Amino acid sequence: MWFLVIGLVLLGLSLAGIEPVSEWHWAWIALPFGAAAAWWAFADASGLTRRRAEEKIEERKRARRQRDIDALGLNPNQQKHVHELRRGGSSGSAGKEPRRREPGL
Repeated sequence: MWFLVIGLVLLGLSLAGIEPVSEWHWAWIALPFGAAAAWWAFADASGLTRRRAEEKIEERKRARRQRDIDALGLNPNQQKHVHELRRGGSSGSAGKEPRRREPGL
């Protein structure tokens, strides 16, 4: 991707007539485009592109599973937090039951 961006910048500078790029031979301006094509061919042949695509899919699956588990209330960490709130483990008084008097007092 970076090779393509560099090639487009060099091409734009050359077409705009900005020195010193406008004086360069056309092969120097075309070189980044050739490097981009070579990189893409290598990435496809080595399986790099496929591995990156599979990693993105797996990350989406993990995020979706986590979101669904949280929505169903099956997350152990979330359950622990909810139980602490119900027992009154938080500093606020929300969710606390009033203290009962001992019968002997």
